Amino acid sequence: MPETIRVEYAGPVARVILDRPSVHNAFDDVMIEELHTAFSDANEQSELRVIVLGGEGKSFSAGADMNWMRRMKDYSRKENKADSMKMAAMFQAMRQCEKPIIGRVHGAVIGGGTGLVAACDLAIATSQAVFGFSEVRLGLIPAVISPWIIERIGITAAKRYMLTGDRFDAIEAGRMGLIAQVVENEETLDLCIEKATDSVLRSGPQAVAACKKLIHDVSATRVEDLLHDVAQRIAELRVGNEGQNGLTAFLEKRPPNWTN
Repeated sequence: MPETIRVEYAGPVARVILDRPSVHNAFDDVMIEELHTAFSDANEQSELRVIVLGGEGKSFSAGADMNWMRRMKDYSRKENKADSMKMAAMFQAMRQCEKPIIGRVHGAVIGGGTGLVAACDLAIATSQAVFGFSEVRLGLIPAVISPWIIERIGITAAKRYMLTGDRFDAIEAGRMGLIAQVVENEETLDLCIEKATDSVLRSGPQAVAACKKLIHDVSATRVEDLLHDVAQRIAELRVGNEGQNGLTAFLEKRPPNWTN
């Protein structure tokens, strides 16, 4: 059984919950391993369609655990790199997971916690959520999370907040694109999470997985190199069983088979 997270299943929906509320869900090497396993396992379960990532208690995640940081301080260069690679592999497991990951965000979202939000496919936050990259104020850099953060918020915003360590609110996070939607309170947050989840479940599961991969591949490739590739991808889906069913259902003005 996991020590630092809970994984709950409800039909096609998996909920991955950071479960260290006494330390505001600060993460350590154990949580990183358990999150990696949770996303990898979820990806192998064909009946799952969507994952909701949230935090127990007052915060989503306040960043790195102090005891973990104390241990890291005495690691050798080789040990530090190996430790960081485990975190990078966890984020890569989120990227490679075919199921959309929806972030349920509230409270403190600091450092690596912000990286978790950026690695979600979409995230919804309460207006009281507070974000920040505190690494430079510790003489460090947000290295492992930087690819996900810069991809999401862009270079200008990354420089503004990574170089200063300043905190920012959910409205600013939404303006930068880190957050897809800002809501007033946790009750509304849960309603919006449910609505987003239902929207995913109304979509073709193979198409959703292919679309997630398409978005990531396109964002990392020059347009000129994509033309034949994107044409091939849509052609394959159009002639596949799911695409045929979806198109037929649309033309016949009925729900597609997967909504049953």
